[in-house]
Amino acid sequence: MATERSFPDSHIDDDPQQALEGLTKALQGDSDNAELLCQRAYAYTLLNNYTCAVEDAKKAQQLNPGLPLAFMRTGIAEYHLSQYESAHAAFTQGYQLDGSEKTFEIWIKRCEEMLDEKTEDSRVETKPAGPNVKYDWYQTESQVIVTVMAKNVPKDGVSVKFMEQELSASIGLASGDYYDLDLRLLHPIVPLQSNFRVLATKVEMKMKKTEAIRWESLEGEGQESNIKHFDPNEYPTSSQHSRKWDKIVVDISEEEKNEKLEGDAALNKVFQQIYTDGSDEIRRAMNKSFTESHGTVLSTNWKDVGKRKVDPSPPDDVELRKY
Repeated sequence: MATERSFPDSHIDDDPQQALEGLTKALQGDSDNAELLCQRAYAYTLLNNYTCAVEDAKKAQQLNPGLPLAFMRTGIAEYHLSQYESAHAAFTQGYQLDGSEKTFEIWIKRCEEMLDEKTEDSRVETKPAGPNVKYDWYQTESQVIVTVMAKNVPKDGVSVKFMEQELSASIGLASGDYYDLDLRLLHPIVPLQSNFRVLATKVEMKMKKTEAIRWESLEGEGQESNIKHFDPNEYPTSSQHSRKWDKIVVDISEEEKNEKLEGDAALNKVFQQIYTDGSDEIRRAMNKSFTESHGTVLSTNWKDVGKRKVDPSPPDDVELRKY
């Protein structure tokens, strides 16, 4: 039976340690109260104890599978533990329960951006495609990425068609020639969740997997007997060529450093660099402001955000509803 909330979020924000102690006492007499568990998970999150926050939030899910807040608390804590796949799943489940809560969309997007960066995975041989043009591919748990290495491709000169088990691309090169790529994929993809982008040194096509399985090759007919669970630490055994994997990773990192990103990608890279190079106070300020504002504010000023609650500040066309 649900009880009236005795610990409003404002109280938790003001003194999370004191709130944690009070919530722990309250739960001793009401250990099956999903709402109190969500509030204690919030207190744990503010205290950077994300493991305990996940435990409380997941217990709240079990007690009340229809409570969106339990999935929100789980996802935020798992995100801070760099468990982006499970965080994405939690936010997605919460969004399915309450599609009007825009905060879920914000966190889902952030998880997808972080997952896109985790591309230290299997590669196969690079195939030549004409003078100064070649393509390569790699995969993450949720995506297969095909990259055509061509510099200064006009952004309006690229046409890509994603089909259930086919990829067709026509790329206008800076020389005036066209490079056509037609692939019969090993396994099906989700066309509506696949996309491409044109960068200074390459054209990148990201295809959403229908299942989180490791592809043994890019092309061919999928066979159930060959399906393996995805292992991010395992390189493909199907390649007949010896590859210097360390050099590939270095080359990719150097190439991405020199790419000129635009829009959200550029902004996110700036924030990530600030967080990486910043002091403990800067990182603490960024974590606190982003968590308390439900993903709508990101501050590096600990002297400011350390002494106050950071209120949500969504875009003008977004209505934020606080739980």
